[in-house]
Amino acid sequence: MEKRRAYLGWEYWGRPVPSFGDPRARLLVVGLAPGAHGSNRTGRMFTGDRAGDFLYRALWEAGFANQPESLTREDGLTLSDAYITAPVRCAPPDNKPDRQEMAQCRPYFTRELELLKHVRVVVLLGGIALESYLAVLLEQGRIASRGAFRFAHGAEFASYEGGPRLLCSYHPSQQNTSTKRLTAAMLGGIFLRARAILEAL
Repeated sequence: MEKRRAYLGWEYWGRPVPSFGDPRARLLVVGLAPGAHGSNRTGRMFTGDRAGDFLYRALWEAGFANQPESLTREDGLTLSDAYITAPVRCAPPDNKPDRQEMAQCRPYFTRELELLKHVRVVVLLGGIALESYLAVLLEQGRIASRGAFRFAHGAEFASYEGGPRLLCSYHPSQQNTSTKRLTAAMLGGIFLRARAILEAL
């Protein structure tokens, strides 16, 4: 991977990026894949790029993070009652994971979801995150089809009986935030809604 000039001095993480957060979390955030010069560089989900700037500020404002930014793995950031994962763990070519890559990573994603026993709300960042999560539910027989789950920013669904609430958001990619398709207020509203659902339980 060709480094950007700003990061020429960095030794990139360049490996599968682990999930990050509180393993007893009630809030699960599902992204897409490591950013080429963000988490692929730093080794932590949504760390070191503009997407992370948006995400962690929103989490901080809703009380799920102890600070509003994430620069490196050593910056002291911790999450409270929140956990971040992704259906793809390695930076894909051109930042666009294909179906084969998602299928290869799915067993890890599935097992992780099984281990997260306390999740009550899932925030899905983008249509691929929603599709990946629903694919696991289909394989497990928890839902019969994806037909009732149509992605839109702010869409909210009951997943299955006894299962977590699903909240959809546009992904905080630079493409979405620079064009104002997703604003800080829009993303913040998603996590404030997640907080409200959890507080009502």
